Amino acid sequence: MTRFQAFVVDKQDEEVITQVKTLTMEDLPAGDVTIRAAYSSVNYKDGLATLLNGGIVNQYPFIPGIDVAGTVVESKDERFEEGDFVLVTGYGLGVSHFGGYSEYIRVPGDWIVHLPEGITLKESMALGTAGFTAALSIHKLEQHGLRPDQGEVLVTGATGGVGSLAVAMLSKIGYHVVASSGKTEEHDFLRKLGAKEILSREDVSPEQIRPLSKARWAAVVDPVGGNTLAHALSTTKYGGAIAVSGMIGGAGFPGNVYPFILRGVQLIGIDSVYCPMDERIAIWKRLGSDLKPDLLLEEIGRVTTLAHLSHELKIILQGKQRGRLIVAL
Repeated sequence: MTRFQAFVVDKQDEEVITQVKTLTMEDLPAGDVTIRAAYSSVNYKDGLATLLNGGIVNQYPFIPGIDVAGTVVESKDERFEEGDFVLVTGYGLGVSHFGGYSEYIRVPGDWIVHLPEGITLKESMALGTAGFTAALSIHKLEQHGLRPDQGEVLVTGATGGVGSLAVAMLSKIGYHVVASSGKTEEHDFLRKLGAKEILSREDVSPEQIRPLSKARWAAVVDPVGGNTLAHALSTTKYGGAIAVSGMIGGAGFPGNVYPFILRGVQLIGIDSVYCPMDERIAIWKRLGSDLKPDLLLEEIGRVTTLAHLSHELKIILQGKQRGRLIVAL
């Protein structure tokens, strides 16, 4: 009988506990494809899964982890064969279905993407949902018409997963990137990724938001939301666009209609969870080619293990994680 290790969250009385447990294949949920996981990653959602009222876990015990990459060991889906290198991000993984913090996972075939050329399993998890979200944001902005010669692109929350990867990707393909961050100690990190200028959190999230401020940005990649989104809207140029993918700064924002009706600004919502498979595959192909950051493993990604995961999940909930954290399985 195959035994393996998994990071499990469970509930005792009114407290959530986390531990690395030994499981068997019989403990895995139903699915078409069984994967020997090689790597996962750490995301804010995974941190929320360890909180009693985090809004992620509904049934205990549960295995978190919204990203995973590995090798197919068994398949009932003709699209996948034993030995295939694959990855899974989004859908119900780590939310309604046992996730990637496990040496073996079993998932529906409809969730799986073949590992694209130009990228390793480890690199795919240095990217993970955060990298996919950053790339999808850029893709949507370019569909709207964004080009490097149109001016500065602002990236908010720039030391986080989505933000740091967006800075690196945009810089690589020729954009003039301005990064905003509340972490003054990380300015050198952002410059290494390609940021031409760095703004403070206060610069992009003032207490008082004007309906329209001086127009500066050709586009904005915003994983923050809240006041930051409202200010970004008021400072985006005529015909510009904002790709919003997160709400660390709050689910609401004190916005108004002026940027939309007087400057023609577009607000583009980025959904990386249920993105259609054809578009998902296309984005992952770009992540293996022109959008793959040059310093992905050197500067952006670092590695941890299941044994240290509980500590790392606390760090991301505190907003102290820099770049991406890869979980070696």
